[in-house]
Amino acid sequence: MLIYSYPGNERMADALAAHLKARRGVAIWHRFPDGETLVRFDTPPNGEQACLVCSLDDPDPKTLPLVFAAETLRDLGADRVGLVAPYLAYMRQDARFHSGEAVSSRYFSKLLAEHFDWLATVDPHLHRTAALSEVFAQSNCTAHAGKALGDWIRANVTDPFLIGPDGESGQWVAAVAGFVGAPWCTLKKERLGDREVRVSLPDGAMLKGRRPVLVDDILSSGQTIAAAAKRLGTLGLPAPVCVAIHGVFAEGARGALHAAGVERVVVTNTIPQPEAVIDVAPLLAAGVSWLAAGEAVEA
Repeated sequence: MLIYSYPGNERMADALAAHLKARRGVAIWHRFPDGETLVRFDTPPNGEQACLVCSLDDPDPKTLPLVFAAETLRDLGADRVGLVAPYLAYMRQDARFHSGEAVSSRYFSKLLAEHFDWLATVDPHLHRTAALSEVFAQSNCTAHAGKALGDWIRANVTDPFLIGPDGESGQWVAAVAGFVGAPWCTLKKERLGDREVRVSLPDGAMLKGRRPVLVDDILSSGQTIAAAAKRLGTLGLPAPVCVAIHGVFAEGARGALHAAGVERVVVTNTIPQPEAVIDVAPLLAAGVSWLAAGEAVEA
């Protein structure tokens, strides 16, 4: 297998190549002044499988170059072309919530399936979808980072109490709490806008003597976590720690979390970020190995 990196994803590609004992291919990505992209492969595949590594945060400017890259690899002789997208975008819009809206998860998955033979990712946001295979037609592997988050919490936080900032986070926080062996609860959230939310206050007696750990799958605007942290602050508890799978960090997110009193923010390396201290490369490497052998699994 040859593993190629989209710009900014070199460290993950290097790690996957090391775990898989695969070759690192050289891809040159050039963006013209008019916004168009040209990709060139200096180490073309020779009947080998090809793997493109690109986390799909900020997905719009990345997707078309990835499509061109996949088709170029086929033209150059790749046996199969796979995509490792540690963070998979557009999964939240999995229903038509208001009349006339696009069901983006379905359309985006269909687009990727048209150009890639398989897909490996980490914990996509599948709230109303049971499995990625329901929207992605080709072979796929979903790696689950819950144990990795649990291992970090157990090693770094004394007497943790895990808290999901809203009802949707229940599936994530329950799984992580199981690995930690710690109590947990979820809060109720009322969304007032894209950057404004209100959350319920937990029972302070449950948290007495414990360190609050806010757990979620995606940290984007930070408003939900910030609102939860502010409410926890009224209970006189120690400053909370925030642990999430995907650190998107939209503009202003870090400032909002700091202002809300969050002591530390930790995420996995599905997206390259300074806070990405939890490594999921071994999980993805296992998934790629299975997919390369023609299997579809959850790890």
